[in-house]
Amino acid sequence: MRKAEDIALFDMDGTLFDYNLALFNSLEKLRSPNEQPYTEPIRDNAPDYIKERANIIRSSEEWWENLPKLKSGWDILELTKKYDFRTVILTQGPRKNPASWSGKKKCIDKNFGEDTDIIITRDKSLVYGKILVDDYPDYVQAWLNHRPRGLVIMPTNNENTSFSYPNVIHYDGPNLNEVEKAIRFAKER
Repeated sequence: MRKAEDIALFDMDGTLFDYNLALFNSLEKLRSPNEQPYTEPIRDNAPDYIKERANIIRSSEEWWENLPKLKSGWDILELTKKYDFRTVILTQGPRKNPASWSGKKKCIDKNFGEDTDIIITRDKSLVYGKILVDDYPDYVQAWLNHRPRGLVIMPTNNENTSFSYPNVIHYDGPNLNEVEKAIRFAKER
């Protein structure tokens, strides 16, 4: 039986949906014939022309709506459903890109249905859940600062492999049994 506090929060970008693959595929379509492919994460140190292209791509609601699914996040989602957690999508809303907010909502409606709970916020640490499934260390750390007993399941990627915390489990595919055991423990406490 589900208790009111049995909430599993799921990030979108890099957790349920393959944001990086979609962005790199879209950037490739804009690359000139003589230009080298750009394969690094789009961060502050990226060239200005790459950041501008990425901003143009991300300003499309349709781009957000059609993000491809990321298997690791959906594996974890199935386990939380098995243990009757309430699924809440918790995603960060970029300050300067209102199209991303509506595009993310359309993506969730398309993949989960219009009745799915979604919270778009600037600060994920404000939101309660027993479990947070998120790939981004900064958001995870902020959330755990307010929930020292919370469980985080972190789909592993190149940018988060070195992040370590006692109640964070990296999920990389073969350790689904370990993830299930942690979810079951979170449910029972």
